[in-house]
Amino acid sequence: MEIYVLNLLAISSLFVLLYRVAKASYTIWLRPKWLERNLKQQGIRGTPYKPLVGDMKEFVRLITEAWSKPLSLTHQIVPRVDPFTLTTVRKYGNGTSIYIQLWQDDRTMEEDGQCGRNLRSRYVDRTSRTSADVISRVAFGSSYEEGKKIFELQKELIKLTLEAMQNLYIPGFRFVPTRKNRRRKKLDKEITSLLRKIIENKTNSMKTGQSKVDDLLGLLLQSNNQNNLSEHARGNKSDGMTVEEVIEECKQFYLAGQETTSTWLTWIMIILAIHTEWQEKARQEVLELCGKKQPNFEAISHLKIVTMILNEVLRLYPPVIALYQHAYKETKVGHITIPAGVDLNLPTLLIHHDQELWGDDAEEFKPDRFSEGVAKACKDQLAFFPFGWGPRTCIGQSLAMLEAKFALAMILQHFSLELSPSYAHAPYTVMTLQPQHGAQIILHQL
Repeated sequence: MEIYVLNLLAISSLFVLLYRVAKASYTIWLRPKWLERNLKQQGIRGTPYKPLVGDMKEFVRLITEAWSKPLSLTHQIVPRVDPFTLTTVRKYGNGTSIYIQLWQDDRTMEEDGQCGRNLRSRYVDRTSRTSADVISRVAFGSSYEEGKKIFELQKELIKLTLEAMQNLYIPGFRFVPTRKNRRRKKLDKEITSLLRKIIENKTNSMKTGQSKVDDLLGLLLQSNNQNNLSEHARGNKSDGMTVEEVIEECKQFYLAGQETTSTWLTWIMIILAIHTEWQEKARQEVLELCGKKQPNFEAISHLKIVTMILNEVLRLYPPVIALYQHAYKETKVGHITIPAGVDLNLPTLLIHHDQELWGDDAEEFKPDRFSEGVAKACKDQLAFFPFGWGPRTCIGQSLAMLEAKFALAMILQHFSLELSPSYAHAPYTVMTLQPQHGAQIILHQL
């Protein structure tokens, strides 16, 4: 009897082992190779599939080499910022390559004797804080102080996540309790806990009538609740968002909104310090419409030159250099059928610098290309999408543009911008496009 039981256990263990080996083989080799063959049959070329590591080794090699030295004061930044995508496109053809892809916050300001020591805290940090405060209030009805901890935790988590992404992928390694893995887990837990508390407080205050539905979180919760009630009345299972899904949406608001606006303003100041003629044009427009008074909404809406400058900076230095989509099910894109499981990369930076779309001066800073609006700025109006496009357009686009106009107008009213001799032009990406060695700018009080 004992021998029979032992044999049965041995056979069961063998079947379990064979099943796991088969499953691992399918996940690591068979399905990726099938996806590769499917795409090749449609004329889509790319680098051969490599189990586990993919193109990560080449990706890291290219960016390590590109980021090792700064550029001259040029806007030809694509080879430095995204060398892997550029190399892939050049090798396999523009628009025909689809591949599977499994700041340092040291921007500083220098001040001359005219500015005073508190310049950075008054205008630069204030701009970043204002952005964060607006996001907290508009999205969640909370103040900056309440959201400050979330911003800090997310920034640290981003850095640790990027470190992990650049290492060799080993299945299951993220569960190994290393020091950094434990820290990532703790950070995510703290962020989730803070957001859960905000959501619970908002839900309770809405139920008791103490809180109005006057922010994005309130609207989201109200819409979700109405959907659940409607589906329940029909006797259907609700497909509304869970609390966990609402939390993930909140993380996205905090991360994308504050970080992208902050880096965008940084590049605006750098570029205007380089192109002083456009800085002066923008200042004259601001002074004509606003004088030395604090800008109001009506005046801001008539800042044509400022708007042209903001759009041109977004074109040359988009905070998010690429958009990524995952095909959860088979999808038709034009004449191409994308199988489920493929990740698509839409390289915003490359398209924004494409000479076929923008002309021979695509690498030059020319705000007047937007003088007749975005639609007529290039050969195809769909080629400009710093905030995404269509139903996926960032809902914070108008808010971000308004913030940037107000911030830039106030800076130009009081200061002229000069690039410091210590500035090194080195754009690179850490989630968003940032100056690798900081933004050393001298501000002269007017």
